[in-house]
Amino acid sequence: MNANKTGLKALLRPEDSVVVLIDHQPFQFTNLNSHDPTMIVNNTVGLAKAAKAFNVPTILTTVIEERGGFLLKQLQDVFPEQKPINRTLINTWEDPNVTNVVKKTGRKQLIIAGLWTEVCVAMPAIQAAGEGYEVFVVTDACGAVSKEAHDMAIRRMVQAGIVPINWIAVMSEWQRDWAREKTAAALIPILIDHGGASGVAYAWEIQLLGAAQGDGV
Repeated sequence: MNANKTGLKALLRPEDSVVVLIDHQPFQFTNLNSHDPTMIVNNTVGLAKAAKAFNVPTILTTVIEERGGFLLKQLQDVFPEQKPINRTLINTWEDPNVTNVVKKTGRKQLIIAGLWTEVCVAMPAIQAAGEGYEVFVVTDACGAVSKEAHDMAIRRMVQAGIVPINWIAVMSEWQRDWAREKTAAALIPILIDHGGASGVAYAWEIQLLGAAQGDGV
C-alpha cells in the first residue's frame, strides 16, 4: 500500500497544498446534470475562500474563455487580482502555463476541482498522479453531464490512486486543530456562508450562547 495514502501524513496540510480550479464557466454549466448547479457554485466558492484563508496557492483556469464565458463571478471575486489562465487544451495538465505555476510552488499535494468531472478533471488528475503528485479531487465542487459520468470518473480516478474528498473535509484537514485561532476565526464566516446546515447550526449555537449570557435572542 502507498505510504502516502495512510497515516497522519495522508491528511492535507496547508503548507504542502496547491489548488487548481478548472473551468467553472457558464458554458460548462449548461450541460451540468450530475448535481444542482447552485450547490457546485456554493462549494467551489467555499473551497476557494478556505484556500485563501490558509494562504494555499490557488490557480484559476478557463478553456476558450472567449466562447465559454468568464469564470464565475463569485469565484473570481475571491481572487479579484488574479487573471485566470485561459487554455485551448482540454487537459489542463498539458498546458505549461498552468503546470509551471504549480511546479514553482514546490508543493506535492494537488487539490483539483472543476467542470466536467469526466473530462477536464479526470485528465489532469490522472496525469499529475503519474508524475508523483498526491492528487485529491474535491468531488462536490465538480460536476458532469450525468450522475453516471461523474460517478464513473470518480471510480476511474480512484483506480489511479487519486483521493476523492469534499470541500469541508479539505478545510477541516487544513485546520486540524481549533486551537489554531487565527485560521479558525477566518473559517467561521466561510462555514456560516457556505456550510449549509452546519453553518446554520453554528449560528444557532451562537444565538443560544448569547441568550445564556443575557444578550437576548
